[in-house]
Amino acid sequence: MQSKTSYFNATLFRKNLTRFWPLWGLASFVGALFPLAVLLDMVHRGWNVLSAPDFTGMYYDAVSAVPVINLVYAALCAMAVWSYLYNARSVGLMHTLPIRREGLFLTNFLSGLSMTLIPYAVTGVLCVVVSLCGGAFDAKGLAVTVLAVLGESFFYFSSATFVAFITGNAFTMPPLYALLHFLAVLLDWLISSFAQGFIFGFSTYYTGVVEWLSPTVYLVNNVRCARQYVEVQQTFPDGTPYTSRLLTSADLESFWLIGVYALVGLALAALALILYRRRRSETAGDVVAVGWLRPVFRYGVAGLCALLGGQFLYSLFWYGFQQGEYYDTLPMVVCLLAAGAIGYYGASMLLAKAFKVFRGSWKGLGIVLAGCALVCCVLHFDLLGVADRVPEASQIQTLEIRIADNTYTLTPEKDADLLEQVRALHQTVVADESYVREMEARRSSTWSEDETPNTAYTGLNLTYTLKSGTRIDRWYSLLITRDRLAQPETYDYLLDQFVNSDTVKAR
Repeated sequence: MQSKTSYFNATLFRKNLTRFWPLWGLASFVGALFPLAVLLDMVHRGWNVLSAPDFTGMYYDAVSAVPVINLVYAALCAMAVWSYLYNARSVGLMHTLPIRREGLFLTNFLSGLSMTLIPYAVTGVLCVVVSLCGGAFDAKGLAVTVLAVLGESFFYFSSATFVAFITGNAFTMPPLYALLHFLAVLLDWLISSFAQGFIFGFSTYYTGVVEWLSPTVYLVNNVRCARQYVEVQQTFPDGTPYTSRLLTSADLESFWLIGVYALVGLALAALALILYRRRRSETAGDVVAVGWLRPVFRYGVAGLCALLGGQFLYSLFWYGFQQGEYYDTLPMVVCLLAAGAIGYYGASMLLAKAFKVFRGSWKGLGIVLAGCALVCCVLHFDLLGVADRVPEASQIQTLEIRIADNTYTLTPEKDADLLEQVRALHQTVVADESYVREMEARRSSTWSEDETPNTAYTGLNLTYTLKSGTRIDRWYSLLITRDRLAQPETYDYLLDQFVNSDTVKAR
């Protein structure tokens, strides 16, 4: 009889479901509590208390919460079905079975995805039954919800599977998985907070430019339920009239994003299969099971430690000696190097599973040093031109200026003249960077406000919202002197002209 290749093993599929039934069984039980709670509420308040749009809104609210739930639950399912990869004896046993690796992958992937979806199926069926009992069934809302849950669940399980094949250590998989989903947000925060210590006026803690690379954050912030209401006049039993809001429709905003991430999940699943076909069984127990990713892990950990630990060391040992509001470059480079070296050798020890990693490591350490020095030089000399950026009036949607305990919001359509005044003021402040920094350093060194009847300090905060959706924040601590108030080319004069103009006073 001619043998044939099978890419699915039903016995292994059933064994995975029966072996890990407590995982999906407990999740199904927890999920079933929510429709039962809705049912009890309907019994208590009346069967017709909830309409079809109400149920659809609840479905879509659940879709908005699925990313947070799947972030944990899909990872647990992936760790369950791929747990044999992390033990040398288990992986050896599985790979001696008369099943090709493609068959093992597809069977385990489908069984893990099924465990991910079973609790949602149980909860969904109960929700449909409850909505039918109340005469509030909405086929369109149910279909959108099913597609959304399938897409999100597929993406999260695929991403967890991809991480499972990157590492060969069960304890390393959760932090790597979390890093995959939040690395972009973490780097945005670290780099933005670090740049504040170098770039003049930069006051952004988070830009959100690459937030789409952090799926959980991006989905939670963009996929949400939008409800439409109408006002209805009603009366109490005693005849007193009142106005209530009646929900007429519910829509799922940015539903297309789920489809995009589902396609990304398909690509990650394909990459995981490629990695599995080339994976060596001997990598079980290794922190990183893919050879070409080992340098990425080593220098990635060194970079994260340098950014996070370097700022901590600087604040601990040098911040008290700092002159002004901005970092001293050389001490910061030293602190970055110290923290980066700790991260570099720590990652090397994890990869080698040994403490003897110092011999011949000077080249890698030199790369870390060069990277730390390069980052500090780029920020110190502002080679990207961040401090000098003043948006053109045609790019601005709104400009919010906070000065003298007042806030003004300007738009090009209504406040063209005032907007140009603020832009000229901003350009003058940027041109006077050295003077402002010198005054800040003097103020910091004397530990006093250094104010006299002829001087005063004020804070200037500018927030540009551009038509592209980009947000630019700038904050300056400015010394105002009576002598400079009479000089038209200074920011003191321009700021006084703006604050004390009749138009601004009227506001």
